[in-house]
Amino acid sequence: MRTHIVWDWNGTLFHDMEAVLGASNAAFATIGVGPMTLQQYREQYEIPIPRFYERLLGRMPSAQEWLDLDDAFHVRYRELSPACGLTEGARDLLAGWQSAGHSQSLLSMYDHDRLVPLVDAFGLAGSFLRVDGRSGPSGGKKAEHLTRHLAALGERVDPARTVLIGDAADDALAALDAGAHAVLYTGGSHTREKLEPVGVPVVDSLSEAVELAGRLVG
Repeated sequence: MRTHIVWDWNGTLFHDMEAVLGASNAAFATIGVGPMTLQQYREQYEIPIPRFYERLLGRMPSAQEWLDLDDAFHVRYRELSPACGLTEGARDLLAGWQSAGHSQSLLSMYDHDRLVPLVDAFGLAGSFLRVDGRSGPSGGKKAEHLTRHLAALGERVDPARTVLIGDAADDALAALDAGAHAVLYTGGSHTREKLEPVGVPVVDSLSEAVELAGRLVG
């Protein structure tokens, strides 16, 4: 069985950090927290997201505050994200991995009904065995979603020969929980200093991530 890559979308294949930052700052304003720079955001961001807001507030947001934060974020994100594009080289990497006879799929914590049309708009749907976005409330961890994603792929994919490529510590934790490998990319939501303690390989480009994925289970 060939090596399989599960790709993350936001901050990995989709270079949307400027939109994420703008949307986050809009959310912060609802709780009286001032705007962050991108570097400050990447140094402080964590998953699950309510814990990130807890650090900013000094307490856990109330149920209503969480709803307001989440709504403000997604409203502004939908305004800003159309200006974002794929990470440099992503399209060629996807095509190259596929043409080499390997398989790949996409798993995102972005809302499924919004993710699928976006992937289609970039002409990438045919690159993946499966595309799954988040179902249910936002703000949670990826592990249970990855378990369902791999189960849906069935016998086409062996978790032990699977590498998840993402930009957040939560991506790696989900992969390890599922018996898969992970490579983390520094161009998204976390700094290298936030990623390295997880204990999986950390790289500065998607091309490095793909090359390493091939060697991890090759």
